[in-house]
Amino acid sequence: MTTKKKNATAKKSPSKKTTRSSGLWLVKQEPEKYSWDDFVRDGRTDWTGVRNFQARNNLKQMKVGDRVLFYHSSTGKCVVGIAEVAKAAYADPTADDPQWVAVDIKPVKPLKEAVPLAAIRYTAKLADLPLIRQSQLSVMPLTKEEFDTIVAMGNGKKK
Repeated sequence: MTTKKKNATAKKSPSKKTTRSSGLWLVKQEPEKYSWDDFVRDGRTDWTGVRNFQARNNLKQMKVGDRVLFYHSSTGKCVVGIAEVAKAAYADPTADDPQWVAVDIKPVKPLKEAVPLAAIRYTAKLADLPLIRQSQLSVMPLTKEEFDTIVAMGNGKKK
């Protein structure tokens, strides 16, 4: 009987990871260095300079067409728009070490209203969001529910 319980528990963990890597992401950027407006003006950008192993691993999982929430860190601390992965992971041209990767993303649309971190923190459906639990992580996976909740908040709807 003990073996059955261990197997049942082991099966639950992978399913939780699967829902996190559903092709939905959040990337953080300091607006003083590169804002949503800069991104829209450029029409596309390479997401280079990531030097955190967990964020790098997240970049490696991104696929063309995946949806990405664009978050202004430091000043503002809010989700401001939706982007899309335009080119999957490739060697980061700003790194001397081939282990580091970049992706290209392009803007899709701004949110009608910025979704501040304070509102995210107090939304029960977002309690497990990596943005709250791992605040220094610059590239993070989202579940469909987390993504949809933030987009709904940004469109003025309570979800």
